Amino acid sequence: MNLAESPIRSKNGARDGEAPALREKIEALGPWFHNIDLGGIWTAPDHFLGDYPGDKFRRFAPNLPSDLTGKSVLDIGCNAGFYSIEMKRRGAARVLGIDSDDRYLAQARLSAETLGHEDIEFRRLDVYDVGALGERFDVVIFMGVLYHLRHPLLALDLIREHVAGDLLVFQSMQRGSKQLLDVAEDYDFNETEHFLESGYPKLHFVERRYAGDWTNWWVPNRACAEAMLRASGFCIETRAEDEVYICRRADRPYADWGDAAVYPARAKREGERA
Repeated sequence: MNLAESPIRSKNGARDGEAPALREKIEALGPWFHNIDLGGIWTAPDHFLGDYPGDKFRRFAPNLPSDLTGKSVLDIGCNAGFYSIEMKRRGAARVLGIDSDDRYLAQARLSAETLGHEDIEFRRLDVYDVGALGERFDVVIFMGVLYHLRHPLLALDLIREHVAGDLLVFQSMQRGSKQLLDVAEDYDFNETEHFLESGYPKLHFVERRYAGDWTNWWVPNRACAEAMLRASGFCIETRAEDEVYICRRADRPYADWGDAAVYPARAKREGERA
């Protein structure tokens, strides 16, 4: 593991007198899932995935815009802020990281402050509440979240409806087949064999735990991850890494047939027919 090549580096490094205090802060907020170099102190030096998410980011970073000057970014499920900081380093004018975990948000604030990016905003907000933000973002990052959700398609629908302005960077853990079945537009009720094919879109349900984590609820195969993106109104531009997709906001399927299933009927305006 070559930690020295991680994308995120501190600007000046911690001075000798500051290092013990910084290390104490890092340890107090542990454990960390993002292994970030904060002034020469790694937040998760014994991470089971090594230099994570630095190694993963390097594999798909060339597929992202290198210059985000003037752009806005929303990082959903920001954890310790690795991707929020990387987007700021690319010149993004506004970066907002949201998470439902207060400890992750504290880690993110410490990371951003230590690395000189105090202007990144971090806020406690659930993915199901993104509509409350009341704005669209040029780039939405939605990585490492889908499989932790009890209602994954709902989350994608809400992102598409409320906050995705253009680019979506999506990642989900995948299990099962990586094959893609050529799925027909429709099937007769008595046709069932395609459901048995390994390349048919499948979302595996975890009733109890996976990898010791009770929040791992749904794990898609590759075909399912891609189908869910399309079904929510995202066009896949690039499969940038094994589980990472660069998408654009597109037309929502079946939009002409009514509102997305997730949204209840709006209250009737005054004067409308009952």
